[in-house]
This record gives sequence, C-alpha cells and structure tokens, in this order.
Amino acid sequence: MERFEFATANRIVFGPGTCAEVPSLIAPLGKRALFVTDSLERSAWLRDAVQAVGVEVVLVCIEKEPDIDLVLLATQNLQQSNCDLVIGFGGGSALDTAKAAAALAANPGDPLDYLEVVGKGQPLRFPSLPVIAIPTTAGTGSEVTRNAVIAVPERRVKVSLRSPFMLPRLAVVDPELTYSLPPALTASTGLDALTQCIEPFVCNTPNPLTDAICREGIRRAARSLRRACEDGLDRAARYDMCVASLCGGLALANARLGAVHGLAGPIGGMFPAPHGAVCGRLLPEVVEMNVRVAQAQGHDETLRRYEEVGQLVLGKAYQGLPSLTRWLHEIVEAMSLPRLAAYGIRPEDFPIIIAQAQKASSMKGNPVPLYDNDLIDVLKNAC
Repeated sequence: MERFEFATANRIVFGPGTCAEVPSLIAPLGKRALFVTDSLERSAWLRDAVQAVGVEVVLVCIEKEPDIDLVLLATQNLQQSNCDLVIGFGGGSALDTAKAAAALAANPGDPLDYLEVVGKGQPLRFPSLPVIAIPTTAGTGSEVTRNAVIAVPERRVKVSLRSPFMLPRLAVVDPELTYSLPPALTASTGLDALTQCIEPFVCNTPNPLTDAICREGIRRAARSLRRACEDGLDRAARYDMCVASLCGGLALANARLGAVHGLAGPIGGMFPAPHGAVCGRLLPEVVEMNVRVAQAQGHDETLRRYEEVGQLVLGKAYQGLPSLTRWLHEIVEAMSLPRLAAYGIRPEDFPIIIAQAQKASSMKGNPVPLYDNDLIDVLKNAC
C-alpha cells in the first residue's frame, strides 16, 4: 500500500508516419531550435520541413555517446544561438544530449554540480527548455525518461543527470524510422528495451502503473525481437519493438532498474562497449543470480515476479524459472552478441567495475542484495 508517482512526457504521439507531423506539432513551441542528431543524412528532410514552417534550426551533429565535453558544447551552442527549444532526432545518445543541453542551459553552474555519483547530485532548480524527442532506434526509451546518461572520461564511468524537469515536452515515436536499422543494432537496442521492461517489473519499488506497462513491453519484445532482427521490414515486429522501448522508458522513469544497468554504467564508462549489447549479455546472468539469491533468502515476491516474466515470455511453453533463464541465454546467443571479454574486460577489472556499480542508483533498485562475490560471478559468466 505504498504511495507512488508517475510522470512522463507532456505529450506522446505514436504510430507509423507520425514523424511527418513534427513540424506542425512544434511550431507553437518556439521559433529557433537546436537540432541534435546523430545522422545528417537521415535528418535532412525533417530539418528542411521544420524550417519550412518558420522555425530556424541550429544544427549539432554528434558522433559518439555524450560525455561532459560534448554536452557542454551543445549547451554553449544552445545559449549562444538564443534557441528557445531543442529537438533530439536519433538514438539514445542524440536524445540524451538534447535533454542534457536543454537542462543545463536553464540551470547555471558546473555540470558536476548536478551529476550523480561523481558530482554533487544537486537538484536542477529551473525547468529545462522544451525538448522534442524523436527516437530512431527501439531501445533506450529516452524520449520519455527524466535523465540523460553522460560519460565522465576522467573518472571512467557513465552517470546520470536526472530531474523531472528533463521530461520531454513532446515525444514522437514513429516505427518507420527504425525500418533501416541493421540487425546488430536492432538486437542490441532491442535487448536494452527488454531489460528495461524486466528490471522495473522485478525491482524493489514497483507500482501498479509500471507493472502494467512492463507486462505489455515484455510480451511484445519477447514475440518480436527475433523477427525484427531477421526482417527489418516486418512492420508488426518493428511496431512491437517501438512499443516495448516506450514501455521500458516509461517504467524506468517511474520505478527502478537493477544490477544489469548498475554494472552497465561503469562498463560503458571504462570500455568501448555499446550499452545495449552489454545489457543483453548481462541480463541472463543477473536473472540467474537474482533467482538464486531470492531462493536462498526466501524472497517469495521476487520469485513470483520472475515466474510471471517467464509466463509472459514463454506462454504455454513456460516450465519453471530454469526455462526463463534458458530462453534468455538462447536469445542472446541468437543475436550473436559478443561476450564482454571482446571489449577488453578482464578479471582484474572486476573490482573497480563492481565498486562503481555498488554506488549506482540502478543497483539500489535490484530486487535482492547482491554482494561483490555475486557480481564477480555475474561478470565471469558474461565474459
């Protein structure tokens, strides 16, 4: 009977072809837009369409995941050009950069004043500039989350800038934008989406709304991830994966994540490892470890929730928790995800990864406490 809150983007527009509606939707929101994208070619038509309705565009093209320097550069461009709104078009990196710049432009001071773990973690005092978030991948759910993940290279870690003020004003999710994603990117982002539906469902602070959203996302990702990888033009599968990604974003913004994301943050900060691929490789190992600890310690509610995940994923084929972990291992192998060792991770790196992970807000949401030896086993098995 706990209290809970639920917050999301001011407006979500979802469906094939909806990206064409963006110019008319954003015209009332501002007159000069910082346009953050990870693809000049794919975004050219939208930039032209936005300018055609009288909104000036200041372009920022990013080629990597956001770090402090990149976010500061985007923020300076935003301030110096007197933009009054921000458009993010691309994968999670483009959307997170857009959200972070919009927040920092409205809140004076050093970014480290506001960053978790490595900074002061102070709350943002002022609302962000309006953000319009348009994802071109189906994975991060960043279009409806209240945080941006930022790398801090000198500390070799990724951390979050987080505030309810960072929720986008408008999220436009158009499955047609994902049709051209190659199989490897479809797999890694799709496994991120699946993880972000499972972890909030089993976390230690779920609520009735996120439970319902997670159930829908898990079911859709389970039935459509392989199909989307095998045939990028499978419209129904692409639709399902965009719904799953959106569900994951809605859920993680209003519940918590877990050890998969707790470990993925430090790994992504220390090694050139794609976030979704890391999450996918860690997911079956963390589920196995959580189940083992829950069984040993009598966490019946955790076990019940994992049982439900298994039923959502496998339907009538579900035959107990081992069948869930077996399915997770099988889909990761079917997606041909590299093992973590392929990114240069070695056993001597485990202590620092774990030390950083234990500080992460995601780890605090894990349904059972995992100690250093547990996490060493997880990393060994994922490498």
